[in-house]
Amino acid sequence: MKKSGTPWSVPVAVEDIPDSGLHLEIEAPAAVRAELAELAELRELSQLSAVFDLIRQGADVQVSGRVNAKVGQICVVTLEPIESAIKEAVELRFAPPSADRKDPAPKTARKRSRGGEEPPEPLVGGVLDLGALATEFLILGIDPYPRKTGVRFAPPNVEDAGEKPFAVLEELKKRSHGGQP
Repeated sequence: MKKSGTPWSVPVAVEDIPDSGLHLEIEAPAAVRAELAELAELRELSQLSAVFDLIRQGADVQVSGRVNAKVGQICVVTLEPIESAIKEAVELRFAPPSADRKDPAPKTARKRSRGGEEPPEPLVGGVLDLGALATEFLILGIDPYPRKTGVRFAPPNVEDAGEKPFAVLEELKKRSHGGQP
């Protein structure tokens, strides 16, 4: 049973992270990649892996690493299939919620603190879900408007469009006013 509600769940309990840190390499199985491809509206997700280094700092956990993927999409200009590589760096700090600090706002609404440092991610129940974290960075790394290399969109030339759609009405107007527009 998946705790995170995401297709890919790799939970790590903070208490299981040794003082020297923890290095993990994870790879999504084919069934998970298929589910994520559907979720992200991709043609295919042929590869998805992540490498994470976790370091405990008191009750906080520093997570750094990289998410790598190969995605299949459709070019928005030519409508041909294309392949893209995604390489997203991960650098986050997790901290348990405290009574004097409210949970941070969602990522899209967050602002930097005065020192320029991002507020920590909430660490709920003493568990990090690295699969969910990798999924989030995968989704953030996907180009929403993929194009084949070197392809540019050129709007159609409206002057070459042929007959104007209201030409008949314009002609009727001229006739009814004795040739006056």
